[in-house]
Formats: sequence, structure tokens, C-alpha cells
Amino acid sequence: MTGLYSSTSSSDSASLQSQTRSERGFPEAEQSLYNTFTSKSAQAAGLLSYLGSRNPLPVPITARDSVWLMDNVAFRGKSGQWEAEFVAAAFEGEPSAKIVDYVGDVARLLGLAKGSKEEAVVEHRIKPFVTEILPGRQVKVDFNRGSKLVKLSPGGRHGISSDIRQLPAAVDGDVVSSIADVPAGTTGILEMRTKYAEPEGWAVLSDVDDTIKITQTSDPTGILRSTFVSEPTPTDGLPAFYTKLQALVSPNAPWFYLSASPYNLYPFLREFISQHYPPGQLILRDSSWMTIPGLLSNLTLGTHEYKVDRIKKVHSWLPKRKMILIGDSTQSDPEAYGDICRRYPGWVKLVLIRRVTDIAAVGSSKKNEPERFERAFEGIK
Repeated sequence: MTGLYSSTSSSDSASLQSQTRSERGFPEAEQSLYNTFTSKSAQAAGLLSYLGSRNPLPVPITARDSVWLMDNVAFRGKSGQWEAEFVAAAFEGEPSAKIVDYVGDVARLLGLAKGSKEEAVVEHRIKPFVTEILPGRQVKVDFNRGSKLVKLSPGGRHGISSDIRQLPAAVDGDVVSSIADVPAGTTGILEMRTKYAEPEGWAVLSDVDDTIKITQTSDPTGILRSTFVSEPTPTDGLPAFYTKLQALVSPNAPWFYLSASPYNLYPFLREFISQHYPPGQLILRDSSWMTIPGLLSNLTLGTHEYKVDRIKKVHSWLPKRKMILIGDSTQSDPEAYGDICRRYPGWVKLVLIRRVTDIAAVGSSKKNEPERFERAFEGIK
């Protein structure tokens, strides 16, 4: 019966997403925005990057490049050794000249005056979307600043590498700082944090957009304004609630933040979370990497399948942890969380769904109807 429930909930969330996109004019907004592609993918390094970790000719990072290291959570692997997923991204050091086109399109769609303060904010925040990715680059991490050199696989076609690597021993709850082993002059997020988590205890996985941060994921102009113009706003009451929850489950408990946003927004969201919420591993999409229309489609298409897939990965790391899942009613959180509860009976101890009551922002009143939640969690005891 699990497969039947999963198919039904996936269909339900897809139907709601389709209705929201149609009602709120997402296709029209996406067509009106400037689109581009990553020219580096046409070069030799880019073509070989389609081989991913099997790429035989990785390219080293240079002083002209920019590297992002993502914070992570260490867990016990099947052998009992400590392991963690290392995610890194590589870019050119400076944004493309096409930034003018991007800024102009977003400013036009949001009705911003040319030369205004808001337009300057757009230009700053949009840079990760108009900086060329560097496929096939290999990043090295100086773990715990001298404890171990971790060599990552060459980045794939989106400029991102993702590897499980074994780590030195530590104690549950320890947080280790590491830095990128790169030439002087390399820019980016060159420092990362790893939190060690033993197999048992509590863990929290939270959605981001419209759960802990006001994003208006059911409105295209709302997404663009909250992402590129407005000061990022935490959901009222959530920072205090998460602080209380962290104290209840244990300060050592690992936290995961799962968003359907692309990795372009990692620095923006990482800073936001660090200011308002317990630190944790931020999990983002690696698709539609170099497009503004891709930002809109990422947040409104295929979110159910994406979130189920990523939560399955977290389960493979920490199958004995007691999980708390937190989300909201604007996307596919109820259906995705329901599927996870049925797939792994007993793993999830608590599901909290924020019922977003601003229907204009939600895009469809059906998203808040009791029948939706009953169907999403049908068959769960």
C-alpha cells in the first residue's frame, strides 16, 4: 500500500503546483525573464564534467576562481567510521557582463526605478546567477585545519561536486571548522563547519521557504522580491520556537534545512539561517543553476519528488535518529512528509506543518483544506 499512497500524494502535490503556476502566472513570468546557458560546458573540461566523479582529467582550482564549501553533518557509516557528504561548487571569480540584462529584467518585472537603491541590491544578490560555473574543477579541503586533507571528486556539469568521505574520530556534537586548500587569491566561501552526530538521539529537518523565511513561493513577483530586493524576513515566532525546540531535543542534535531553491542561493540562505536559527546542513537543488527562470521553476515544479529523495538520503545517514519534520502548506511538504512516514515507519516522531493563511500568497485555497492533510497523512498510525 505504501506505493499506492506515494503515487496518490505525488499526484496531489503536482496538481496543486500546476494550479498555482497557472493561477499566479508563473509561465508568463519565466518567459519574460532573461535566460542563458553556461558556456564553459562547451569546452573540454565541461564535456568531461558529464562523467562526474569518473572524470579522468580534473582541473585544479586557480587564484582566479571562486569556491564554495557547504556546511555538513558527520555520521557513522556502515563500517562504524565517521563519514560526511562534502558538497563544493566552483565558479569564475567575477560575474558575467550579462549581469546588466538580468538586473534590468528583474527590476522591470518588480517595477523598480532605474538607479534606485533597490536596483543596487538586485545587482549584488543576482551575481551568483550570472557568474560562470566551472565544471570539472577539483576542490581539496583542509579538514579541521590540518587534521586531514580531503580530496573531492571533480565537479559535475553544474560545477558541483558531492562526495562521501571518511573523517577522523570525534565526539557527538563536536563542530569542526575546515578550510579550502586553494591558491592565494581564490575567493568564495572558503570555510565550512562539520557537526558530528552519533546514530541515536533526536534530529530536526525543516523546510525553508515560507516555513522559516517569508518567500511567497506561490507568487513569481513575490519570490523575486523576497530573493533579490527585500530584507530576508523570518517567519513570525519561528526563531524563538526553534531555539526552544533545540533546547528540548538537545543542543547536540543535528539540524537539516531542506529547500527547493537552487545552490545559487546558498550564501544568501546560509547567512539568513545563521542570524535567526540553529546552525545546520543546508540542502539545496543543483539544477537550473544559471537561470533566473530556473529559480521560479525550482520552487514550483517537482518539489515533492525532490524533497522525498533528499530526506531518503538523510535517513540513510541517520536511520536510528528520532526525526522531527517541519514544513508549510504552500508547497508539497505535507505530501512529501507523509510519504516519508509511510516509507520509514517509526523514524519520524513528529510532523509540524505551518498552515499559511494568506491565501493570496498561497495561490490556491485547496492547499489549506483539511481534506488535503488527511490525504497526505492517510494510513499513518
